[in-house]
Amino acid sequence: MRIDRFKSMEVFVRVVELASFSRAATALHLPKGRVTTIIQDLETHLGVRLLHRTTRRLSLTDDGMLYHQRAVAMLQEMNELEAALGHAVVTPAGRLRVDVPAAIGRHAIAPALPDFFRRYPQVVLELGSSDRPVDLIAEGVDCVIRGGLVHDESLVARQLGSMAVVTCAAPDYLQRHGTPATLADLEQHHFVNFFSAKTGRVFPFDFRRADEAHEISRPHWVAANDADTYTAAAVAGMGLMQSPDNRVLREHLASGRLVPVLPDWNAGTLPIVALYPRNRHLTAKVRAFIEWAAALLQAELDPTAPP
Repeated sequence: MRIDRFKSMEVFVRVVELASFSRAATALHLPKGRVTTIIQDLETHLGVRLLHRTTRRLSLTDDGMLYHQRAVAMLQEMNELEAALGHAVVTPAGRLRVDVPAAIGRHAIAPALPDFFRRYPQVVLELGSSDRPVDLIAEGVDCVIRGGLVHDESLVARQLGSMAVVTCAAPDYLQRHGTPATLADLEQHHFVNFFSAKTGRVFPFDFRRADEAHEISRPHWVAANDADTYTAAAVAGMGLMQSPDNRVLREHLASGRLVPVLPDWNAGTLPIVALYPRNRHLTAKVRAFIEWAAALLQAELDPTAPP
């Protein structure tokens, strides 16, 4: 029997990742019966059973555990080899599913899509725009762009840049509540808070100067979990905010709708990264999107760029 060993390995790893033939079939855009046949043919070729199957769950046999461990390592090695060899002479094509922060999707990526499709007309792009955490494996997403540090070792991260974080507020709010001159003055102020869409955790404000670092939490009239709503609430005069120095913020600062406060303190930087699964083959279309987005976001990340 002749089988496509590489394809069989990819299908097997995805079935194990998702613990389901059906979910793996959906993620791979294959009929469920085809996924089942590939796994059966792989087991026949190897002469061992890789999976215990019941009506409710899948589990790995001892041989399956060994094969899965080696398969993940081999797929990663292939991924790294192709990356090391540079851009393969392969035309980016096919369905590409990515997810980006809502503000970046709306203000940076969507307006520039004609340029992307002039370069890569054979790609079909499914663009998710959200600030919620995305499970790339379970949701069949090829890559995401996110702001912040990466703590998931199952993902490969490529840093695209970073943005300084600015503390600011609307002039109307400052007229009503006064402009803070020291961190102690913040006791008299409300924050527009940002909370995690996954956990509901409210993120504190960061203030740094020389060897000093402070995390400060204050009550809010309103909190948001997407960047555009968060910024709009601050522009409406609902409190102090801390925002990455992107084009949208620079536009509000240039127009006077927002003004910086506490300029003697900085609020750190926010890294912007592209993420994709560590054990997934990095295709030409994913590589093309990441390279294109990296170049595009240089203007978004450049503090000297005009609003």
